Amino acid sequence: MTGSDLSDFSDFFPALKKGLVRHLVENAIRTDGPFTLASGAISDWYLDARQTTYSGDGAVLVARCVLEVMSPHATAVGGMTMGADPIAVATATIAALDDRALKAFSVRKEAKDHGTGGRLVGPLDHTDRVVVVEDTTTTGKSMVAAVEAIRAEGIGVVQAISIVDRSDGVAGRVMGDYDVPFLSIVVPADLGVS
Repeated sequence: MTGSDLSDFSDFFPALKKGLVRHLVENAIRTDGPFTLASGAISDWYLDARQTTYSGDGAVLVARCVLEVMSPHATAVGGMTMGADPIAVATATIAALDDRALKAFSVRKEAKDHGTGGRLVGPLDHTDRVVVVEDTTTTGKSMVAAVEAIRAEGIGVVQAISIVDRSDGVAGRVMGDYDVPFLSIVVPADLGVS
């Protein structure tokens, strides 16, 4: 499933998505490039999604959108630190307000050699079924790193959700190679950029 294929969700979703898009356009998008992206590509626009995911009202919009499209089988949500952290915490918090048990977690870039070590941070165990989230997807590499780290601990991944997918379909194909259904909530056309 891609960001343009959200027709199966509730009537409430279009209003949520519209609010999220408005928040991103007003607070997170920059068109005064050129900008060098994490992938190394050059773009005339940049999305600093953390201007939305780390703000209270933006975080609520993000969480509500994620919950609206999230697999009902999911028991946890998270991804690579730092981009996924505010999304995961907000989503688990809003889920709790809606009486849905959902854990938040982070995937470290590398394992620590002190404390409990490891790459996964949070209350996960082998029975969990997780959704990997990311604020902005350019290549899908961060999602792949998260999926690999999670699976290395024997935990199943049921879905990957990007708040904004600017990969032009690449991330969906990459996640398909890992047998993980991928969905993006917003695509560049929604933001008025290409």
